[in-house]
Amino acid sequence: MEIVKSWTGRTACILQGALRLTNEQFAEQLGISTRTVVRWHSNPDLAPRTEMQQLLDTTFARAGEEVRHRFGLLSRPAEVASQAQALRVAIAVVRRGSEVLLVCRQDGADMTWQFPAGIVKPGGSAQKVAVRETLDETGVHCMIREHLGERLHPRTRAWCDYFVCDYVHGEAVNGDASENAAVAWAPIGELARYIPEDQIYPPILEALEAAA
Repeated sequence: MEIVKSWTGRTACILQGALRLTNEQFAEQLGISTRTVVRWHSNPDLAPRTEMQQLLDTTFARAGEEVRHRFGLLSRPAEVASQAQALRVAIAVVRRGSEVLLVCRQDGADMTWQFPAGIVKPGGSAQKVAVRETLDETGVHCMIREHLGERLHPRTRAWCDYFVCDYVHGEAVNGDASENAAVAWAPIGELARYIPEDQIYPPILEALEAAA
C-alpha cells in the first residue's frame, strides 16, 4: 500500500481527488471545516497539524484499493503528465464585478464553454501563460490574484493549474476564431447555464461566490 510519510495541502487534496469528493464532502468525512480544505488547495505546501495528519492517515487507510491506486497515480504528476502527452495547462478565472470571462471552444460539431486557458511548455511559468493566453484569446488584460490549486483534469487528463485573476482593461473579443466560437462575460450567479457545476473545479465556485 502507498505510504504517506507526511501530509501536505497538496497530498491531502490528491486524496480528496482520489475519493472524488467535493470540498464539503471531504471536510465532512474528516470532521473539519470546509475552510480548511479550501486552504489546502490554495497553499499546497502547508503541513497540517499532528491531529490532522492522523485524520488523513485514518481516512487513507480505510480507503478501498481502487482509491489508493488512484491516489498513487495522482500523486505522481510527472508520470501522469507523461501519460497525458506531457500536457500541462494554465487556466484563468477572470472576474469583473459580478461576471466571469468565458470562451466557447469549438471541437468539430461540439461547442463547450470554458475558462481561458493555455498550454504551459516545460520550464514555463503557468502564471504568465494564464495572463498571456487570456489576452490572446479574448483581448482582455488581467492580473493574477491568487493560485487556486492544481489537479489532474478528470475528463481531459491534463494537469491543470487554476488562477483567479482580476480584470484590468480591454473589450472581450474572439481573438482566436480558429479555436473559439465566441467569448462572453457570464453572470457568476448563472455560471451553471454555461458549464455544468459538477465539471467545475470546486475552489473556483467558492472563490467566485466569495467575490459575488
